[in-house]
Amino acid sequence: MSTVATAPSVPPSPVPALSEAQIVELNARYAQLDFSERIRQLYREFDVDRVLVTSSFAATSAYFLHLISRIEPRQKFAFIDTGYHFPETLAYRDYLTELFGLKVFSLQAEGWKHQFTVDDKTYERDPDFCCAINKVEPLDAVKPNYDIWVSSLMRSDTEHRAQLDIFEIRGGIVKFNPMIDVTHAQRDAYIREHDLPFHPLVAKGYQSIGCVHCTVPGEGRSGRWIGKPKTECGLHR
Repeated sequence: MSTVATAPSVPPSPVPALSEAQIVELNARYAQLDFSERIRQLYREFDVDRVLVTSSFAATSAYFLHLISRIEPRQKFAFIDTGYHFPETLAYRDYLTELFGLKVFSLQAEGWKHQFTVDDKTYERDPDFCCAINKVEPLDAVKPNYDIWVSSLMRSDTEHRAQLDIFEIRGGIVKFNPMIDVTHAQRDAYIREHDLPFHPLVAKGYQSIGCVHCTVPGEGRSGRWIGKPKTECGLHR
């Protein structure tokens, strides 16, 4: 039975010192591969226990999770539990965990810090600070335990993401964006081919799904942080 557990204990080790030339070389090699080939190559070059894969279990996460779990079933997936997720997101996480046989663990802020954001309604007053407490800090705390962090960012999502490469050094860790040049058409074709389930809120007009207080229905990421200049939670900056 697959379960959602707490973060595993992994002995920390220094992040590999990669030069700019090494990052350039990785990007040149992986640019010639498609998404699935990149994932296969990743596990030839990196130990699965040293690979951090994060998923928000959002609108189209089934694509990302299905492909990776089929290629490397030993991979564990980190879910950042902000304490503000839609009930539908938690149900979708549990459903995909069972459907794909995933190994999922949760990352959370310290209890007193999260409670401060509840009492303070920090998500209204200062959403950047709320994200820093409930998303960025919990992830930063485990980064030293891994050599590489795999994300599901796509260039078509935002102007910021449009500038990203397949490999980069970001936030003190080697970042791997294997989906960065995948198009929505390619993603949707895979979803149809494998009959994968969408997040239940997609049918209600949500195309980008974050926390309850900061998400409304909308095209692309237009439903995130309405009325505020914020476009990213801070994890990928």
